[in-house]
Amino acid sequence: MSENVAYFMITNIYKFVSQYNGQQGGYKLEDMKKFKIHLPVDQNNQINFAFMESFVAELEVQRVAELEAYLNATGLTDYTLTEDEQKALERFEKGEVEFEEVNIIDYFTIKNSGNILAKDIVENSGNIPYLSASKENNAVSSYILYNEKFIDKGNCVFIGGKTFVVSYQEKDFFSNDSHNLSLYLIEREKQNRFTNLCFATCINKSLSPLYSWDNSISKAKIKKDKISLPTTATHPDYAFMQTLISAVQKLVIADVVRYADRKIATTKSLLDV
Repeated sequence: MSENVAYFMITNIYKFVSQYNGQQGGYKLEDMKKFKIHLPVDQNNQINFAFMESFVAELEVQRVAELEAYLNATGLTDYTLTEDEQKALERFEKGEVEFEEVNIIDYFTIKNSGNILAKDIVENSGNIPYLSASKENNAVSSYILYNEKFIDKGNCVFIGGKTFVVSYQEKDFFSNDSHNLSLYLIEREKQNRFTNLCFATCINKSLSPLYSWDNSISKAKIKKDKISLPTTATHPDYAFMQTLISAVQKLVIADVVRYADRKIATTKSLLDV
């Protein structure tokens, strides 16, 4: 049972588990005992572990190559912190950043999102994100083609109403539920990708203890809520928010680049052999 063979097995087993997603109680041991998985076999009708090993290894090589190309194309291979970014991280880690509770409606226009049921869409039929209340894949469940009059504007903080999953949505999107909320910064000229990511994090940290499945957030409720933000004088410290999130992104990308470099080096050494 190597790592690659385990990944192959997990994919097959997930086909069983996925039948029970969202169902109360989940699956039972007796159900699993009756489930059959499909595995490759060799000429002697024995499980072909060698094929599984090589198949997953080849997939990994392809994905790492795609990752490397993406990092190069987007310029994300530069993960060296600037002096300002280093100082922002140090201030945050030392607790030197001032936070203040503010009324959320003083800074955001709040709207209910559209309501397009999953049964009414064709998955992977277009290029516009279709959002759910899931925390996976930044709440994007698929990319679809649909009536454009139901599009919600992007560049906003998106909240999955029933699950309270908070994300930043850069692009225009469709939504699966009218209980979901879209928050648009009133001072539009102050926002960018980094400040919106910071706002999404602050909103999640401030409000997630207040809401649950049994007490879901709503447009009426959130208008009474306060969130904690980095401030300077009486305004959000937009410059600090941008610099801090830029620094955090570089720290994450650094780990990704190092991972890709290790995998590429390993692959090249195997090819040389």
